[in-house]
Amino acid sequence: MKTALSTLNMDLAKLLIESGAVTAEQYDQALEISRRGGRSVLAELVSMGIGEELDFLRLIGAAQSLEVVDLRRAAIAPEAVEEVPAKFARHYGVMPVALSSAGLTIAVSESTDRWVVDDLQTTLGHRVQRVLAPHTHIQEAIERHYGVGADTIERIMDDEQSAGRIQLLHHDGSAVQDLERMAGDASVVRLVNEIVQQAISDRATDIHLETFGDEAKLRCRVDGVLRDTRVSEDIRYLYPAVISRIKIMSGLDIIERRVPQDGRAKVKDGPLEYDLRVSVMPTINGENVVIRILPTTMLLSLGDLGLRPDDLRILDGLIHRPNGILFVTGPTGSGKSTTLYASLKRLNNPGIKLVTIEDPVEYALRGVSQVQVNTRTGMTFARALRSMLRHDPDVIMVGEIRDLETATIATRAALTGHLVLSTLHTNSASAGAARLIDIGIEPYLIASSVLAFIGQRLIRVNCPKCKESCRLDDETLALLGHPEAAATTVWRGKGCDACGQTGFSGRTGIYEILPVDGRIRHMIVEKASADTIKDAARARGARSMLEDGWEKIVAGRTTPEEVLRVARLED
Repeated sequence: MKTALSTLNMDLAKLLIESGAVTAEQYDQALEISRRGGRSVLAELVSMGIGEELDFLRLIGAAQSLEVVDLRRAAIAPEAVEEVPAKFARHYGVMPVALSSAGLTIAVSESTDRWVVDDLQTTLGHRVQRVLAPHTHIQEAIERHYGVGADTIERIMDDEQSAGRIQLLHHDGSAVQDLERMAGDASVVRLVNEIVQQAISDRATDIHLETFGDEAKLRCRVDGVLRDTRVSEDIRYLYPAVISRIKIMSGLDIIERRVPQDGRAKVKDGPLEYDLRVSVMPTINGENVVIRILPTTMLLSLGDLGLRPDDLRILDGLIHRPNGILFVTGPTGSGKSTTLYASLKRLNNPGIKLVTIEDPVEYALRGVSQVQVNTRTGMTFARALRSMLRHDPDVIMVGEIRDLETATIATRAALTGHLVLSTLHTNSASAGAARLIDIGIEPYLIASSVLAFIGQRLIRVNCPKCKESCRLDDETLALLGHPEAAATTVWRGKGCDACGQTGFSGRTGIYEILPVDGRIRHMIVEKASADTIKDAARARGARSMLEDGWEKIVAGRTTPEEVLRVARLED
C-alpha cells in the first residue's frame, strides 16, 4: 500500500503521524478523500472525527514556529482588511490580521499553503507573514469584516465598471442599467443566494432590504430583534438588480414599481427546505423588500414552547375537548400560530379529521387539510369556514378571527360539536371576551362556546455559552415588583461569537391561561371589563405572563429586562 509519507504532503504527514495525532492509515484515507472532494487533508481528518482542527494547528505551529491565533477574539486591523480585496480573501481562504512596516500578516488554515503567500506578495506588493487559524474561524471572520457576498459584489462591480455600466440609481428608485440583464446575471443570482443562506445560518426569521437614496441597508431579524448585517457599501449600485432578482424568483412583476407586491419562493439549505414570503413596498427612495423565512415543516411540539408543566397539562386537556373554541391571544409576532400548529401536531392522528383556514399557510402538516385564504378569488375566512363544515371535520383551525361573519360561524361550529382553534389580537387573555363583543358576538354565545383564552409573548433566551450571574439594580427591582426579587440571583448573557454578541440565543414563550369556568361565563354575559375578569381569574389562582416570566428569570433562562420588554407590570 502506498503510504502517506511518499506523497507531496510528506512534512505534514510525518508531523501528524510521529506526534501520534493520526495513524498512517487514517492520513492516507483523509488524503484520498481530499483529492476526490477538493477539501484539505486537515478538514477531512476533522470530518472523520479523528481530531480537532485547533489541536492539529497547534502541533503544526509548534513545529514550524508559526503563531496560532483565535480570530474570534483577536483584534483585526481595519487597514489590513482594506489592503486585501474580498475576492482575494475568499479565493485564497485567508483573513488579513495586521499591517505594519514589516508587512502584511494573514491567517491561513494550513501552513503548507506557501503558494498563497507568493501570490499575495506578487499581487499586493507587501511582504506577507502567516499565522494559523481554523478554517471555520477564517470564514466567519471574512463574513464579519467584509460583509455578506462581498467578493461577489466586487466581481460584479469590476465587470460592470469595465463595461462602463455602473451608475448610481436615480432618486426615484429607477435604475439606468438593464435590470433584466443584471437580475439574470449569475453573479447577482449568487449574491441573492448568499444573502438568504447567511440569514438562514444566523437563524433569522426576516430579511429587510431597504434603500435610502444613495444608501442601501441589509438587516435581519434574529430572535425577534432587527440587526444590521454587514454588507459592502457598493451594494447600493446593485440594489435595483438585487430587488429585480428577488422579484423574478418569487414570481413578481419586475417592471411594476408603483404598487406593493407579494410573492413566494422556495429554497433549500442542506437537507432543509424553506418557504420565502416576499413583500415589496414602494417608498420615496425606491422599493423596500421584506423576506420572511419559514421552514416548510413544523418542527416544534407542545413540550418545546416553554409552558410550565401544569400549564402544559391544562392546554393538553383543552385541545382534547370534543367541542368549543380555544383562543390564543397576543400581538403580531407573539408566537400564536406556532402554539396552534403545535396543538395540531399533538392532535394529528388517523382517527381525527383536521382542517385549517390560514392566511398564509405557514407550515405544511402531513395529514392536515390546509386551505389558503385568497380574497382576490373570494376565498375569505368566512366562505372557507362555511364550506369546511360540510367536510365533517373534528378540529378546525381558523388562522385569525377578524370579522363578525367569521366569528359567528366559528362560534356556531363550536356549539355544534367541533373543536375550533383560533387567534385574537389582544394585549391579554382577559381582554379576549371584550374583543369578541367589540366584533359583534353576543356575550351569551361567547360564554357558552369559549373554552379558554391563552395570552402569550415571546422572550429571548440567555445564551448558554456566555451567561453569567448578577444582581438586580433598584430600578429593575421596582419594575418587577416581586417580593423575592432583591434576594434572587439572575443571569445575563454577556455576549459571545456563538450568539452574535447579543447575549441571547433562541426564544421561548411566557403564558397566561384563562379557563372560562362558571364564574367567568357569568361575568362575560354581564359584559364585565377586562380588568374585572382579570382580577376574578387571579383570585381563583390564574397566573399572569409576568409571573410566568419571573419563573424563567429565576431558572436563569432569560433576563428581567427581557420579560419587562414584552410583559406589562400588572396593576
